[in-house]
Amino acid sequence: MSLESPTADADTLDTGRIFKECAPYAWRVLRRLGVPEADIEDVCQEVFIVVHRKLPEFEQRSSITTWVYGICVRVASDYRKRMGRRREVVTDAPPEQVNTIDPQREVSVRQAREQLDRVLDSLDEDKRSVFVLYEIEQLGMNDVAQAVGCPVQTAYSRLHAARALVTASVARLNEERRAP
Repeated sequence: MSLESPTADADTLDTGRIFKECAPYAWRVLRRLGVPEADIEDVCQEVFIVVHRKLPEFEQRSSITTWVYGICVRVASDYRKRMGRRREVVTDAPPEQVNTIDPQREVSVRQAREQLDRVLDSLDEDKRSVFVLYEIEQLGMNDVAQAVGCPVQTAYSRLHAARALVTASVARLNEERRAP
C-alpha cells in the first residue's frame, strides 16, 4: 500500500519506510520553501526527526505526504528564523567535490533554479505553499487545502493569485535578462 493513501495501514507505518518514500519529496518541498541547497540535508534530517517523534500521534486524517508537508512548513519556518543567528565555521580547505555533470547543463540548471527561487521568494508564505504543492508537487487541491489548513476555495483563490504573481515575475525577469 502506498503512503499516499489517507488510510495507509497503520501497522506498516514506520519512520524508515516514510523516509524512503518521502525524503525526495521533503527535499524538494524544503528547497521550494526557501531553504538554501547547502542546508537542505540538515533541515530534511530535522523533518524526519520530527516525523519519528510524532508518528505515534499521526491520526491518518490525511495522507502521509500531506502530513510530512505540514512538518516541512514548520521546520522550514523555524530554520528561516534561526538563519539570521547562524555562525559559519571556517576551515583551512574546502571539501573536495567531484563533478560529473556537464558544466553548461549545470549552469543552465542552476540559473533556472535561481530564477524559480526568486519568483517563489516574491510570493507570501500562503500563496507560495499552495503554488508549490499544487503546481510543483502536483498534489490534489483537497490535499493542498488540508496541508495548509484552509478551505478548498481559499486554496484555489491563493493559487489563482500566485499564478498571476508568478507570471508577472517571470515576465519581469525575462525582460531584465534581455535588457542591455
